[in-house]
Amino acid sequence: MRKIGLMGGTFDPVHIGHLLAAVSAKEAAKLDEVWFIPTSIPPHKPQPGTDAVTRCEMLKAALSGNPAFRLETIELEREGASYTIDTVIALQAREPDAQFYWIIGSDMINNLPHWRRVEELAERISFIGLERPDQPSNDGELPPPLRRRLLRAAMPPLGISSTDIRHRLKEGRSIRYLVPEAVHDYIQRNDLYGS
Repeated sequence: MRKIGLMGGTFDPVHIGHLLAAVSAKEAAKLDEVWFIPTSIPPHKPQPGTDAVTRCEMLKAALSGNPAFRLETIELEREGASYTIDTVIALQAREPDAQFYWIIGSDMINNLPHWRRVEELAERISFIGLERPDQPSNDGELPPPLRRRLLRAAMPPLGISSTDIRHRLKEGRSIRYLVPEAVHDYIQRNDLYGS
């Protein structure tokens, strides 16, 4: 079976931290591929500032040149809020020969019990928790079914966030080296985020 990591997010914009997280998860779990899944309507975050087409174009630019990374638009094709369980069920029906892993940051590990239908989700997939030294998690507090389905991956500490990148652009500050060069060029060409 192919081992595929799934990484959801608004990617508004995609940045170096997202790519490094994908590489870290891929190496730790020996994944064949990592699929980046931009959300349409995130249930627990503010709405993205840019439209889905723009976010997909930035992802395509960021992922080009790495055959193990790909854009997956399944959540953009669905109406309403994007829940992980719905995405996983649809992908498993479409890709029966794949074993899926959901990639999450250490800040989300302790939040897993609050995810929609998480018990069913844990029966279907495993989670790869990216550990950052500045954001330790305590998986000892997770219910045993979730703890058994959690793999760990080390993540170098990087203080990069899409929110910070958007603020920098609004303030007229540089984001060079925080995003892939192709994404930087796309943002500048299209005057995104007040750049």
